Amino acid sequence: MSDVPSSAVPSGDDPVELAHWLLDRARLGEAARLAEYADHGMPVDLTDARGNTLLLLGAYHGHAEVVRVLAARGADVDVVNDRGQTPLAGAVFKGYADVVTALVELGADPDLGSPTARATAAFFERPDLAALLDRRPS
Repeated sequence: MSDVPSSAVPSGDDPVELAHWLLDRARLGEAARLAEYADHGMPVDLTDARGNTLLLLGAYHGHAEVVRVLAARGADVDVVNDRGQTPLAGAVFKGYADVVTALVELGADPDLGSPTARATAAFFERPDLAALLDRRPS
């Protein structure tokens, strides 16, 4: 990546630089900024070289609002990255109950991926998060 400070908006002349910058916005939880870019044509399922989408990165870094904003604009809540990980399993792994709740409310499948969100909750002995996985909307 270039010497552009993380908060400075890249010019857009280099699409790879812009993509990295947007992926960093997801990691940092900048939901409003991502919503603005999505509303102006940014692909909501923008993916890095390892198959991590904006939503997956937002979930993994504990940003429920990033998850909600991107899902509201059509991002896939059940995306599976190149390592078989889903946003829901990542949120369970990191222990982010608010992100787990948001993803479950958005219909994320707790039985996708490897390991699944259910298996992750069991492995890390998180019955609190396992209970949230059963609250899927009908």
